[in-house]
Amino acid sequence: MQAKVSWVDNLRFIGRSASGHSMVFDADSTDSSAPTPMEMVLMSAGACSSVDVVSILQKARQQVVGCEVELKAERAESAPRVFTKIHLHFVVSGHDLSDKQVARAVNLSADKYCSVSIMLASSVAVSHSYSINNANQTAVSESLPS
Repeated sequence: MQAKVSWVDNLRFIGRSASGHSMVFDADSTDSSAPTPMEMVLMSAGACSSVDVVSILQKARQQVVGCEVELKAERAESAPRVFTKIHLHFVVSGHDLSDKQVARAVNLSADKYCSVSIMLASSVAVSHSYSINNANQTAVSESLPS
């Protein structure tokens, strides 16, 4: 995998992937025009995990119609301001969703498939939880062991 990041102006940069996609990064805290690099890392963990959860649920023939992940992170007080904790809370919506299948999907993503969160977990306390919005049932909410 390869990529290139080029300085635009101030603290704004453009990243270009080898697959031809571009993304703007902006670390200017007073006049930001794009996510910071750390925000991108956090969103990447959410995107990577979400891909896994949806894919696993679809393969299990679950009628998933929506998946969001709410991410909360804590950072070190002094430089380098690395993440010290990250929590991913999945909100999965669908019809007749199985609590067991959603828990399985989140666990598989956390323990086996999500390259980003597994990589981060080697130095950051990463935790996961989920809630289910079934069209025909009440919401279920679970915290999963770290």
